[in-house]
Amino acid sequence: MIARSPVPALDVPRLPATAQLRGAVAAFGDAPMLHQDGHELSFSGLLARASSFAHALHADGIGRGDVVALHLPNCPQYAVAYWGTLLAGATVGPANPLLPVDDLAAQLADAGAAAVLSWAPALPTVLAARPGTALKRVLVTGPGSDDVPADVTPLEAFLDGHPQHPPGTDLELDPDTDLAHLAYTGGTTGRSKGVRVSHRNLLTNALQSTCWGTGARPDVRDTPSGPGVVLTDPGPPEEYPTPLGTGRIIGIAPWFHAMGTVGGLNMPLLTGGLTIVHGRFDPRAYLADATRFAVTAMSGAPPVFAALLAHRDGAGDLSSVRSLTSGAAPLPVEVITALRAWLGEDLVITEGYGLTEVTMSATLGPAARSAVRKVGTVGLPVPGTEIRISGPDGAELAADREGEVWVRGPQVTGGYRNRPAETAATFDGDGWLHTGDVGVLDADGHLRIVDRLKDMLLHKGYNVYPRDLEERLLTLPGVTGAAVVGRPAGVDGERPVAFVTGPAEAEARAAVAELNARLLPYQRLREVHVLAAIPVSAAGKVLKRDLRERLAEIPEAAIG
Repeated sequence: MIARSPVPALDVPRLPATAQLRGAVAAFGDAPMLHQDGHELSFSGLLARASSFAHALHADGIGRGDVVALHLPNCPQYAVAYWGTLLAGATVGPANPLLPVDDLAAQLADAGAAAVLSWAPALPTVLAARPGTALKRVLVTGPGSDDVPADVTPLEAFLDGHPQHPPGTDLELDPDTDLAHLAYTGGTTGRSKGVRVSHRNLLTNALQSTCWGTGARPDVRDTPSGPGVVLTDPGPPEEYPTPLGTGRIIGIAPWFHAMGTVGGLNMPLLTGGLTIVHGRFDPRAYLADATRFAVTAMSGAPPVFAALLAHRDGAGDLSSVRSLTSGAAPLPVEVITALRAWLGEDLVITEGYGLTEVTMSATLGPAARSAVRKVGTVGLPVPGTEIRISGPDGAELAADREGEVWVRGPQVTGGYRNRPAETAATFDGDGWLHTGDVGVLDADGHLRIVDRLKDMLLHKGYNVYPRDLEERLLTLPGVTGAAVVGRPAGVDGERPVAFVTGPAEAEARAAVAELNARLLPYQRLREVHVLAAIPVSAAGKVLKRDLRERLAEIPEAAIG
């Protein structure tokens, strides 16, 4: 079965992704776009500062085809440098500011980055990683950026004196071939790969996701600096109750990750929303600002919502929240139930599915209030997208059959940088991306993700899906977090092992023993280990490789 979007494909203009910024200034002007710690940056202010960054890059000889790495937490300076890089015709290379030296050095070298903008507290990592890279300019911002080595330039000094109008070089790009991002995969299973995201991919996926959530369509408007992309004809307010220009959301999804880059730096330009920027996730601070700013939507990965639920007793009035979107990993059904009990049964909860290789999103849950949403699924294909379930031999499978999820659409990227074999294995000649995820399509085209193929365990010839076991573990008394990995067991394959947070060791063993009594023999958990916290990436994905490494150092301890 192949599922297609119920919404017609969008007429995406053949423009660079920066047309969104031009359109946003034309539509929303001096309205605030970003707020952090009492400071605001408007849509027009963002264009002005980003333009100065673009001109400063050109003065350094950095432009089309060059990579500028952004090694920052979420902050307004990130947005300035992001859009400034794209206005210069260069390519953004997002980099996690928490990367260790070796990983950052590998990424900067693989990308061939010409410049990097770092957060002052993380600058020592950049300086240690610099040998062996192509960096010719190191920029810094944030606390302590005035006290840096002579060969490092503070951002404000870099911007000083440069024009505040776009250089226009971005309008000369070929949207189909020029790269907007060289986006590195999360590295939850191994060394990150650089994904080649074109301007066409980026603009398309931003429009697919935003139009899905607003009922609008894209249009092109002339602006003083060139053509701009805007939204027109949004859906009826009874279905989409947040008019363009009125949304408010707290930005915690890391902007160096696909969900944050598209959802936090592109989509707000189209919707005209205000983003309250948080550099790191603190559930108490999040809930305080959600009340203070009367946020209209919440967005994040499952661990975010689990943490918010754990602190709900101290939350204020959240009646302004109309919708909630989860991504990066499946949202457990138990968490969905608890969120509805807390925020109201009328709350629109949607899950999305995507990956860096499809820019961001492939499917989204229906956003209209009257639409049918199916708990446990990640929605329907976004406009212009096809989802197929395939067997081990590549054969198309019928509805309700488990197989590998394949995605085809205009947001599917151009493959990996300098990795032809891996590109050929993942992106086939017919336009299908082989995701490596196990999923099921129902007869209505709703997708349910079963697990990662790489996470799936084989025990005595049977498939064991960790996600299913993890959801069952989360129903046990006192369990606040859960992850399942396999311990190698010779001819038996792998034995399922649980890591949990919450209960004491003895209580955890007793609860898992009781759970095992309700499982099939091959599914039963052979060990349980209690941790202070389940390790997750900055994007909220469980770091299974870390757990496997930890398990290799732990003696076997059978539950009995």
